[in-house]
Amino acid sequence: MAINSNVSLIASLISEPSRAAILSVLMDGRMHTATELAAKARIKPQTASFHLAKMIEAQALTVQQQGRHRYYGIHNPEVAHVMESLLSITPLTPIKSLNQATEDQAIRRARTCYDHLAGNLGVRLTESLRNQLIVEEVGKEYVVTQKGEAFFANLNIDLAQVRTKRRAFCLQCLDWSERRYHLAGAVGHALLERLLELQWIERLPKTRAIRITPDGLIGFKDTFSIELTETTT
Repeated sequence: MAINSNVSLIASLISEPSRAAILSVLMDGRMHTATELAAKARIKPQTASFHLAKMIEAQALTVQQQGRHRYYGIHNPEVAHVMESLLSITPLTPIKSLNQATEDQAIRRARTCYDHLAGNLGVRLTESLRNQLIVEEVGKEYVVTQKGEAFFANLNIDLAQVRTKRRAFCLQCLDWSERRYHLAGAVGHALLERLLELQWIERLPKTRAIRITPDGLIGFKDTFSIELTETTT
């Protein structure tokens, strides 16, 4: 079997604390400036610029010019998938303040894992899809069943269009906080976008956490048989 030497390159990028911190910030699926990333990673702007250049060179990140600003994001879903997998085996960071505890609770409840839904909500949603036989587990992937095709159509998700994406269709992603799988891949992304369109969930500023709206409490119960309680997060 041929050995891909690029594996060591990516591993070395993630193993550096500042770069790992930057990648963790970018797991929210948004594009950020170098200044924003430096502040959130708690490093100097010059240090952030150095590490960003390294990760762009390794094709771990992408950059877009918008006016006078440059915005950075994760290059592809596979990088995010590796990050989430590594987080699942990483020792937890000690909670030292009430703000940290509040944010940690919110992220564990519901968050974005780059471009799909994660946390307790993401795992419960995936379990609901499996229990309803909308998806079936096959190896490390999920397969959408015939019943699932009709389900997603009723939810106004066009699977034919989703299948045209140049990426894995329906994947398992190990959730670092739940230690169980949530739905990733093109289907996971399409489902997240549809839930945002329905306004069942909302992105929160400056965090990966997702807020479940009052409409979402009803929608998740009626559609996925998931009982949720309202939160002020």
